[in-house]
Parts: sequence; C-alpha cells; structure tokens
Amino acid sequence: MAPPQELDEEQLLRRVARGDRAAFEELYRRTSPWLAVRLRRRCADEQMVAEVMQETYLAVWRAAGSFAGSVEGGSAVGWLWTIAARRLVDAFRRRAHHAEPPLAAAPHPVAPAAEEEALRATVGGDVGDALGRLAPELRDVLRAMVLDGLSVRETAVVLGLPEGTVKTRARRARILMREALA
Repeated sequence: MAPPQELDEEQLLRRVARGDRAAFEELYRRTSPWLAVRLRRRCADEQMVAEVMQETYLAVWRAAGSFAGSVEGGSAVGWLWTIAARRLVDAFRRRAHHAEPPLAAAPHPVAPAAEEEALRATVGGDVGDALGRLAPELRDVLRAMVLDGLSVRETAVVLGLPEGTVKTRARRARILMREALA
C-alpha cells in the first residue's frame, strides 16, 4: 500500500473513509492552507474562519465515504470546498440569528489573488478575458454562484448582500459575459 504522500486527494479521501488517520492528516496538510485563504477572502473574522475550518474537516472525517468522486464528475478539493462554503453560510446564519451584525468581507487586494490567477488560467481565452473585465462585485457573485455552486441565498449570506442584489448582479454579469463573447 502506497504511503499517503504519494496519493492524490481522491485516493486520500477513499482511505479517510476507511478510517486511515495518516491519510486524513495528509489531506489536511495539503488542503488546509488553500482552504483557509479562500475562506478568509469571504470572511474577515479569523475566529469564524477557524471554526468553519474545524467543522469542515470534522465533516470530511465523518462523511468521506459519501464522496462520489470522479464517477460523478467531481473532485476531492471541489467536494471539500462545497462543505466549507456551506459551513461558512451556516456560520453567517448563526451570527445573523444571534443579532450580531456580520463583519464585512475582506477587502479585495490590489494585486490579483492566486485564486484569480488560477481562474484565468483555467478559464482562459475569450471567456477568461471577459471574466477579467467584469467589475469585481459582479465577478464575486458569478464566482460564488457558478464556480462555488452556491444558491442565491447562500451567495447573499457569504457576500453580505440582499438576495435581490445578488440576483441583479448575477443577471448583469451574465448579460455582460454574453455581450463580450458575442
């Protein structure tokens, strides 16, 4: 049996499903820095990010057997991000329920983030150029809904916007993308 360091993330998840603690530790080592950065871009509260990280990896440990993997067209890191994004939405909801105003999302850096660079490299071509020309607030909504797979309500909670604003921005982003690609 190969050591965990030689396995890809999907193989690690399969081993985690069988209770392999070393595989879980390797999965955490590989994915936690990336996941923390993505969460911090959506939430400025370090304590909330830490709680979401903990809840995410606990859910991964408990539910690794439910990962369908490449059979369903998914990836291990995509599955992990879906869990984290939903946990973040839940955390925002809990905060709103306790009548605490949510902290504003982290400010957008002047230099493009690694996530933006990866997105441009993945999407590329005319689509990548059109995406790059969108206003940041439109790109954020499009990213959350299309790439992260969040619903309108979840996107609204994560971005701290009213649902109507999310719908309007999503519609505007789609129109601009269509025009740019026509």
